[in-house]
Amino acid sequence: MSDDKKRELAVSLLQRKYAELGRLPKRSDFPPETVCFIKQKLGPFPRALEQAGLKTAVRLPAALRSKQKRRRAALRRKLLKKSKESEEEK
Repeated sequence: MSDDKKRELAVSLLQRKYAELGRLPKRSDFPPETVCFIKQKLGPFPRALEQAGLKTAVRLPAALRSKQKRRRAALRRKLLKKSKESEEEK
């Protein structure tokens, strides 16, 4: 079975369990070997639920998080510089 087919199978397992339960499936809803298979093909369980279209992503993409982190750091440096300048004036 190709990797694409295995990935589709993992997505299908999650979607069927969702339809069966009427709620987001939990790890405990599957046997350990199935959880292992799903995580192997789709990543950590929360990301697997996102990949299966059952849950929306909560986290921002890494590039955007990184950009925001750089902006916050630049702002902190700017504020620190202003603070030092105002202390020197006193």
